[in-house]
This record gives sequence, C-alpha cells and structure tokens, in this order.
Amino acid sequence: MEKEYKCPECSSPYGYPQGMLIICPECGHEWSEKEDSLEEGDAEPQIKDANGNVLNDGDDVTVIKDLPVKGAPKPIKAGTKVKNIKLKDGDHNIDCKIKGFGAMALKSEFVKKAN
Repeated sequence: MEKEYKCPECSSPYGYPQGMLIICPECGHEWSEKEDSLEEGDAEPQIKDANGNVLNDGDDVTVIKDLPVKGAPKPIKAGTKVKNIKLKDGDHNIDCKIKGFGAMALKSEFVKKAN
C-alpha cells in the first residue's frame, strides 16, 4: 500500500513523489517530504474557554466569576468584558488589558467567548 500525500495547499489526496519533492497534480504545488511530516505531527494545542469554544488571538471574552487580583483593592467582577486577547503558553494562557486594572494574565477556564 502506497503512502498518501495530502497537498497542504488544496488538500488533494493525490500527491505523488518525484525525486526529492512531492507534487500535487490538481494545483501544481510542490513540497518536500520533510515539510509533509512536520505538518502531520505539529498540531498546535487549542486553547478553549470555560464552555469549550476555541479561542483565537484578537477575540473578545467575558470573565465568568469574580477574580481576586494581588495588590488591587477589589476583584475583577464577573461579566467584565476583555477585548483583543493574546494567547500564550503556560498556566495563565491569556494576555490582555483590563480597564481599571491594566495588563493582566488570565486563565482560559475563567472566561467565555463574547458574542
């Protein structure tokens, strides 16, 4: 059974090897087998909110519970809308700015994607 080469451009399953390259007969795209193996194993983990929705950079989210902040006299209240988030690796996987608090790192489990 021959290996199936899926085209990264058009997703055609008919790619075939020619020399050191793999060629797609449908769109003409050429790529190396090294690139092909990187794409298969490099699925980035997705960051999800409290409801299981996938979050992306630039999304707006809403805080779902009061969050205490070290050094601040009051917590971030549930229902606070946070605009233009940036995702990162780690425990606190959302970087953002919250009005009245400034730059902050939040955990995705305490927010939901805003409509």
